[in-house]
Amino acid sequence: MKLIVGLGNPGAKYAGTRHNIGFDIIDELADQFGVELSEAKHRGVYTIARKGTKKVILLKPLTYMNLSGECIGEVMRYYDIDKEDVIVVYDDLDLPQGKIRLRQKGSAGGHNGIKSTIAHLGTDQFKRVRVGIGRPDGPIKTVDYVLGKFSEEERNVMDSAVKKSAAACTSAIDNTFIDVMNEFNQ
Repeated sequence: MKLIVGLGNPGAKYAGTRHNIGFDIIDELADQFGVELSEAKHRGVYTIARKGTKKVILLKPLTYMNLSGECIGEVMRYYDIDKEDVIVVYDDLDLPQGKIRLRQKGSAGGHNGIKSTIAHLGTDQFKRVRVGIGRPDGPIKTVDYVLGKFSEEERNVMDSAVKKSAAACTSAIDNTFIDVMNEFNQ
């Protein structure tokens, strides 16, 4: 069983914000699989989808970004999912807007959701799909920027990144992550 987690913050207030791009990707995957996130347990909302004979959990933690690892850890323990079968999808200020970068391990890079995930999994050895949101232009606080919504022009770029990220996650269900990295890290 695979676990694909999109990081974000729950509630209408945060819908469509830069920090919620992980949630957007889980929504895209749910649409592609023809499922709804209908289970509300383990401090998250999720569903179990199928791709052929393989089961895939699509998860949105509802713990707010900074405590995402609590939910991820609970789901992994409950379903006995190994860290090798986890992919975490999240926003990244250090990548240009719309660019995606896949990694098999690494530091949190200042991302509090990843810090929490590392803390609760006890390792930084888990797969990631980082989605670039770019850095703010001008004197705007980082927190205001990540919790801000995309402009219409930015949304067009990000919609493409959401589809590409979802395609990478889907490919990782059947292929080695190295192969997926080679295909999508261009």
